[in-house]
Amino acid sequence: MTITLQHIEAKQTELATLIANFSAQAAKPTTVRFTADITLATGEVYAGLILGTEGQPRHHLVLLPGEAEDLEWEEAKAWAIEAGGELPTRQEQALLYANCKAYFQPTWYWSSEAHDSDGSYAWSQVFNGGYQSSGRKVSTLRARAVRRFPA
Repeated sequence: MTITLQHIEAKQTELATLIANFSAQAAKPTTVRFTADITLATGEVYAGLILGTEGQPRHHLVLLPGEAEDLEWEEAKAWAIEAGGELPTRQEQALLYANCKAYFQPTWYWSSEAHDSDGSYAWSQVFNGGYQSSGRKVSTLRARAVRRFPA
């Protein structure tokens, strides 16, 4: 491709438009409002607020009491439902590590998320270092259940 003055001027105009749009966006203040009345049952712990991809509040997370150990992934999912909730997502596990680490053993816990490229694997998190990794669904790990409230 041969670069011409017309091509450079078109790119310059495009860049100037992007800069103007970004400057206008950055100048606008962002107000985030949410109200939630969440009644916690005995043993439940408020874990915090989960944000969506644009940084807006998505839902509140509550850690349910009790935990299970030595469960394969499918068993852990069933246990969480029986406990009145669901396994946490990977994002929720990161929040749980940040805000509720004291409520976990320093070991691996299942998340609700299967691995994208290999259906025999699912994601988990270790609560002594905060690392997330995928492991075979037939591995036996611990499980905690959570419930969610709209923000």
